[in-house]
Amino acid sequence: MNLRPIRKCGALWTLWTLLLTVTVVTPAFAVDKEQRQLMADVRMLQEQNQQLQNLLGSIAEAIKAVNARMDDQANTSRKAQADQKLVIDNLSNDVRVIREKLDDNNVRLGSLSQEVDALRQGVQQLGQMAARPGPTDPGATPDGGVTPGSANAQPTLQVGTSPEKLFDTAHADYSLGQYDLAIAGFEAFVRAFPRGEKADDAQVLIGNCYLLTGRNDKAIEAYDVAIRTYPGGDALPEAYYKKGIALRNLKQTDRAREAFETVVKNYPESAEASLARQALAQPVRPN
Repeated sequence: MNLRPIRKCGALWTLWTLLLTVTVVTPAFAVDKEQRQLMADVRMLQEQNQQLQNLLGSIAEAIKAVNARMDDQANTSRKAQADQKLVIDNLSNDVRVIREKLDDNNVRLGSLSQEVDALRQGVQQLGQMAARPGPTDPGATPDGGVTPGSANAQPTLQVGTSPEKLFDTAHADYSLGQYDLAIAGFEAFVRAFPRGEKADDAQVLIGNCYLLTGRNDKAIEAYDVAIRTYPGGDALPEAYYKKGIALRNLKQTDRAREAFETVVKNYPESAEASLARQALAQPVRPN
């Protein structure tokens, strides 16, 4: 029996089986390698994702820290501003207190100055009285003085009379309607203390005395003296308004209107400005 054909067929079958095995195993090996590569890529992506998460967490923590520092700085700034405001308020209060004390000291100094002027004037009067010959002195000669008790005699200022006492005495006469005595007292005050704190008030009150007694011409003269002599006085609104009243009483409507308008223009917030507006709104009376 010839076995060579059989051996040849067996060899071919073995070769065929080997080729089939290689053909089947090769794609399986390639697929497995690709899966391993994919898994490696996935692991790499996961690692990168974790790194990103960690980085984001670090950034978030850094942002929180920055926000916390900013809040601390803001709180510190607010506290500093509050402290500065408190210091400024305290300084303002201190300055206000100091200013009030300075104003009070200025008032006291003014009063003392007026007291010294009164004393000086009293001493001068005493010196003049001591140097003047008596009425029974053989060497007495007429000197142009006025006899005490005459109609033209001026009230004599007593030695050491304070400006407050002199003003209050004249104002008491004014309140009681004793206008001639009030005029004499206010005139004595203005002569003795022409730069006193109440000198402008005294001059205006002289005009009021004349106005209340119907002497409108004299009232206008007194108000004009106050306006000229004390341009910065606080009694000027009243001076202008009362001057307008006196002029209106004399039927000088144009000048009266001018005086009222001056009050409204220069002293719009004063009580006299309100009265002047009412006077301007009234119809003009025929002459």
